[in-house]
Amino acid sequence: MTSHVVVIGAGIVGAATAIELLRDGHSVSIIEPEQPGGRQASSYGNSGWLSPASIIPMSMPGLWKKVPGLISDPNGPLIIRWRHILRLAPWLLRFVSAGATIAKVERTARILSSLLHDAPARHEALAKEAGRSDLIVRKGLIYTYPDRSLFEAEALAWRLRRDNGVVYRELSSDELHRLEPALSKAYSFGVLVKQGGHCIDPGGYVGSLVDHAVALGAVRVNGKAIGFDISAGRLKGVKTDAGSIACDRAVIAAGIHSKTLAAEAGDKVSLESERGYHVVIPHDVVTGAMPIMPGDGKMGNNPTLAGLRIAGQVELASTATSPDKSRADILLGHAKRAYPALTKAFDENRIDWWMGHRPSTPDGLPVIGPSSATSDIIYAFGHGHVGLATGPASGRIVADIISGRPTSQHIAAFAASRFKRIFA
Repeated sequence: MTSHVVVIGAGIVGAATAIELLRDGHSVSIIEPEQPGGRQASSYGNSGWLSPASIIPMSMPGLWKKVPGLISDPNGPLIIRWRHILRLAPWLLRFVSAGATIAKVERTARILSSLLHDAPARHEALAKEAGRSDLIVRKGLIYTYPDRSLFEAEALAWRLRRDNGVVYRELSSDELHRLEPALSKAYSFGVLVKQGGHCIDPGGYVGSLVDHAVALGAVRVNGKAIGFDISAGRLKGVKTDAGSIACDRAVIAAGIHSKTLAAEAGDKVSLESERGYHVVIPHDVVTGAMPIMPGDGKMGNNPTLAGLRIAGQVELASTATSPDKSRADILLGHAKRAYPALTKAFDENRIDWWMGHRPSTPDGLPVIGPSSATSDIIYAFGHGHVGLATGPASGRIVADIISGRPTSQHIAAFAASRFKRIFA
């Protein structure tokens, strides 16, 4: 049976879901109040990495011991705005619990691998279908360290990657600098994940996928979803700020805004904004040959059409809190240590900086599956740091649910019901 499905949100997950539903013969409407792939979207500002190795959860064993030092370090990768600490407490308790044991992180890595193991190939096929093969590059990703001992300090993370089929090759200093000549000689050891890929214009790519969905027959609705019309357990329509849209099914793929909509659909989900930042350095200042993640900065450095994008940072605060440019300045500082060309004088006013909202769950897994109010409403949000990479796989799972096909073996792990308890 085919249905009229309203997809709420035109980020990477919403776009990929819409395309998969159209392939299955459903009619699709996409609700989005702003330009798909625009600066307001988390899909616009992510690092652009498409890595099968991105299966390591943020919460790892022993993290609770490090939290005080992490959040008190103004230049560290994680900061919590203190006036939000009480509101964030339930999320933080779940976050620490999610990585409390090796068994827990092994499970999380295994589940994330089901979404990520073929992410570059999925994106390559999707970009080709949309006529934008130029935006997906597959020549590998490099994780680099000042020396091998820092790589060895992350033994658990690399063991989890090996256990889940990630193939990598260690790089000597000479090999590393042949692949990335712009990188500082202070980095003497690297790891090449040849399976990896990257997107050179994430915002433009997502916009192109939405355009492709429209070309396939989807209807774009400029508006904001605010609720649902549900009667006797069945969905009758999606309420928007411009009126109601009659439909058979709905998909909530609205990023950080999904939390409010999920509440309207009967579920209290643990979803917070991991506010991420990026800076983009013009090509004439420094040119990167390869996507690189320096182990001492934990930021994704990605050559894009606009310049070298340095993306990272985790800032926990409300969505309404103003951006903090000092977080972008920290990224620029890391970039200056990684690329000697940046130590030369240049006009830093030419550097573009951005802040956006990663929709993140405390256990690092997305929310995918039916709502409590009705199985006609399907969730597809909360992908955190891996939203771009996991978009196509998530879209396929949602389409399978709606079309009544067998789904991922891990579908139960994505259920919204897991947030009914603090510790799991």
